[in-house]
Amino acid sequence: MPDPDPLAQRPAAQGQSRRAEVATSAFAGAGADVRYLVAALGLIAAFMVGEVVAAVLSGSLALLADAGHMLTDVGALGAGVWAARLAARPAGGRWTYGLKRAEILSAAGNGVTLVVVAAVVVLEGITRLVRPPVVTGSVVLGVALAGAAVNVAATAVLARANRTSLNVRGAFAHVVTDLYAFGATATAGLLILLTGWSRADAVASLLVAALMAGTAWGLLRDAGRILLQGAPEDVSLAEVRAHITGLDHVLGVHDLHAWTVTSNLPTLSAHVVVEDHCFASGHAPRVLDSLQACLGEHFDVEHSTFQLEPASHAAHERGRHA
Repeated sequence: MPDPDPLAQRPAAQGQSRRAEVATSAFAGAGADVRYLVAALGLIAAFMVGEVVAAVLSGSLALLADAGHMLTDVGALGAGVWAARLAARPAGGRWTYGLKRAEILSAAGNGVTLVVVAAVVVLEGITRLVRPPVVTGSVVLGVALAGAAVNVAATAVLARANRTSLNVRGAFAHVVTDLYAFGATATAGLLILLTGWSRADAVASLLVAALMAGTAWGLLRDAGRILLQGAPEDVSLAEVRAHITGLDHVLGVHDLHAWTVTSNLPTLSAHVVVEDHCFASGHAPRVLDSLQACLGEHFDVEHSTFQLEPASHAAHERGRHA
């Protein structure tokens, strides 16, 4: 009888230790991410309040509108904090995976708000291109520079968080697009001061809207793949099938599923047909070890579930698929 996959020789305790380390690291990382999100939220919220006060004192509608835009960032960061706290809760009861997918819902929400804001900016930008209003360049430039400074600080804070988390990516995208927006606005304000060309404000807004739309597409695409339980982008089911069927004693595989619970948590399940003697000789557990070790080593899948079955079991499979 051929030897099992050499990877299966790893002691079970070693595999359990590795999974425990990953879980502990993920928990600690989630706690740090919450702190970074809260710090960025504080910076953005403080600037927004100051901008509202300045708008009321100066009677500037432009400043008040920009404060409304900042409110979407406060909402995005607040949702990010909420989702990260939910995701850190342990699994239990009916929530067998915990509430980790709250992070994906938050990321999708951030993508949607970016689309909405981009659409509003495009409509307003086109209107201002056709009928440019009187714009005070000094006010635009001053507010833009102050906003850019705040967003640089918030971006620096969020850059320390784990941006492989789709939730953090969504919050980071909001802050970074605002930083670009303030940069474009500052440029427009300077052009208005130097040349008097008031349409510069509208042109800058349209450029930022295009950037928002691109960022939103990336977030919604990735969040949609997870929510619709598509296979992870970096996991090829054809390669997984080839690796599984290449193991000793494995005759075939069917009902192969791969999905992502949340960021960095790919999951896989499959029915694996093995030689009949594996059940009689007690060799089936070693085949299972080979399967799990192979997935962990080649595809970095820590959570996998396999149903081992003899070839004769095919007659009992209902709803079977490839």
